[in-house]
Amino acid sequence: MALPSGRAIFSMPEGPCYGGAVLIRHRDAVPIVHADAVVSPAATLVGDVHVAAGARILPGAVLSAEDGRVDIGENTVVMENAVVRGRAGYPARIGSSVMVGPNAHVNGSDVADGAFIATGAALFPGSRIGAGAEVRIHGVVQVNTTIEPGVVVPIGWVAVGSPAAILPPDRHDEIWAIQKGLDFVGTVYGGGTDMADIMLRQSEFYGAHRADEVVGD
Repeated sequence: MALPSGRAIFSMPEGPCYGGAVLIRHRDAVPIVHADAVVSPAATLVGDVHVAAGARILPGAVLSAEDGRVDIGENTVVMENAVVRGRAGYPARIGSSVMVGPNAHVNGSDVADGAFIATGAALFPGSRIGAGAEVRIHGVVQVNTTIEPGVVVPIGWVAVGSPAAILPPDRHDEIWAIQKGLDFVGTVYGGGTDMADIMLRQSEFYGAHRADEVVGD
């Protein structure tokens, strides 16, 4: 939602909100930050991003709504240098009381309340993380994969399929036997025949950022 004034929207404008964070209008949408949230001046919010009361967005975090919304729930913490990205058909929804660790990558994933996403974890589009589940350090949740509530993806392991098989990375052949049916290329890139074709379309897609504008004070 664009505002003529160029300012971002806040649900309670009388309170402190974002303290100079970089807020960017993208595809005619601007971030919405609750007055009881705290967003570091060194964080970046792009487009249709919604940050709820009590949430904390730490330095270096990037919340980017490409052509799909990003929602950060109440009392959720997104730590340093984490990336949360929403895409069409795969919005990024992070529930309440979730920890998103440093350098985590949450791309088009639906993360339920109370989940723990550790340092360096990678969640791909179409993945669903159940309430109270844990994806530990450098864990991977592949496209269109479902982690049931309370389930743990161990350090460095890969979850693939729905319901998920959770396997160590050295069992690549088993991982791939499941993953090849999950349509990674179609889910992440919208299809493609080779890297030249995929990246030409990705270049055109991300070219929408040429119209981005910094908003706020």
